[in-house]
Amino acid sequence: MIWDWNIVKDVFPLIFRAMWLTLGLTLACYAVSLVLGIIWTLLRRAPWAWFRWTVNGVLEFIRSTPPLVQLYFLFYAWPLVPHVGVTLSPIAAAIIGLGVHYSTYTSEVYRSGIDAVDKGQWEAALALNFSRARTWTKVILPQAIPPIIPMLGNYLIIMFKEIPTTASIGVMGMMLTAKMYGAQHWVYLEPFTIVAFFFLLLSYPSSLFVQWLEKKMNRRFDKNEVLHEAKQKGVVV
Repeated sequence: MIWDWNIVKDVFPLIFRAMWLTLGLTLACYAVSLVLGIIWTLLRRAPWAWFRWTVNGVLEFIRSTPPLVQLYFLFYAWPLVPHVGVTLSPIAAAIIGLGVHYSTYTSEVYRSGIDAVDKGQWEAALALNFSRARTWTKVILPQAIPPIIPMLGNYLIIMFKEIPTTASIGVMGMMLTAKMYGAQHWVYLEPFTIVAFFFLLLSYPSSLFVQWLEKKMNRRFDKNEVLHEAKQKGVVV
């Protein structure tokens, strides 16, 4: 098949407009995953063992189920559930489905960051009569989140590349726009090449930025660790 620049000229504006929907949907799903991930993390630290087991079971179920299956369930099956079923728009189903799915992963990232905080911080907050809520918001989370920002950035890139699955429930992002144009004009090479180009154009620089940020964070915290050890030994720095 010969490359046709006239087709590129015709379909490029359509996919370019769809790109903004794809980006907006990515950010919305990501915001849900970040907020819900913190909630999952806090629930997993509840004082009741049976409650923690229940939360962990729910997280494992969500994490072990493919995102595409969850999107199909929310969009096609959930409205048919008696009494509680609600009809969702394609975008709403996508935000809920991908947001909830990736919140199980961001929860693990938060957990790793929190576990890395020195336990002495908890004891210091307790000695200062901080409430549990204040301990979390003023002591633990401010120390736990900065080191995990690169990992959270990686999940943003992964989620961006997961958005094409929402075409299966009718979200008019880049993927479905290219598919519908191809079906109408019986040309697929140019539309899907443009889609691939946009994903590469947006994903690759973001990946490089996350790698740079990760190295910078590693240097920062390695330096802090050295300074802390030096101060413990009485070395003036």
